[in-house]
Amino acid sequence: MDDHVEITNLIYTYAERIDLGDFHGVGQLFEHAEVTAEPGEAVPNAGSAAVTEMFTMWTKRYPSAVNPSGFTLNTKHVTTNVQVYLDQSGETARTRSYFTVFMQTDTLPLQPIIAGRYHDEFRKIDGAWWFTRRHMITDLVGDLSEHLLLSLGG
Repeated sequence: MDDHVEITNLIYTYAERIDLGDFHGVGQLFEHAEVTAEPGEAVPNAGSAAVTEMFTMWTKRYPSAVNPSGFTLNTKHVTTNVQVYLDQSGETARTRSYFTVFMQTDTLPLQPIIAGRYHDEFRKIDGAWWFTRRHMITDLVGDLSEHLLLSLGG
């Protein structure tokens, strides 16, 4: 498979797993990575377990009878404008993309709740592409009351 396709598939796999409430699966994507957000603070002890714990602490999950995880976020993370930049060695890459998160619950009508950008870095490890860094930049914020367990600032 083409490197560009493999890298963009990782980006889209994140969106799918997070919407399914599969925080363990999300964490696995960041086994070799740190996750940071504006103003640039890293998740302590970055890696699979730390990222899984971060999403578990931050994000509301709702029961789901149809998702394999047993949960849903009632969201759709839509990732667009993906730009892939491979280095000359073909062993590392960086990407930039936009995200918009839509949400609907029994009390929240369908609407965008947050939008921003991902600045990601990747490395090929044993022939497979892995995230090495995800930096999340929030540009627009809507009603997060049904989405987050903590306030966006802390």
